[in-house]
Amino acid sequence: MEFLLVSVLVLALLLGVVQVALAVHVRSLATDAAAEGARVAARADRTPADGVARARALLAGALTGDYARDVTAGTTTFDGVAVTEVTVRTPLPVVGLLGPAGTITVRGHALAER
Repeated sequence: MEFLLVSVLVLALLLGVVQVALAVHVRSLATDAAAEGARVAARADRTPADGVARARALLAGALTGDYARDVTAGTTTFDGVAVTEVTVRTPLPVVGLLGPAGTITVRGHALAER
């Protein structure tokens, strides 16, 4: 009986650690894809659509296409400087049937060369 009680707690703890690790992994990959997409889109000979395509390609290559559905790009100003911004919204990965639902939103910025 004691083993059963302890094993249930250890299993719940293990699933919680796996859930957090997956969320941090997806966030890290999405941040990197957004930053790389912003760098591509900020080049003088490229458009924001090129940055979106690059970010989607990186996400689809590292994860699946489901994580690359909501990628947008545009230009904005940051401290008076024109920057290109790529925004990636990905679903939060859930382990099993239980877990937090939602999305992860990250943004990548690069100085516009235009």
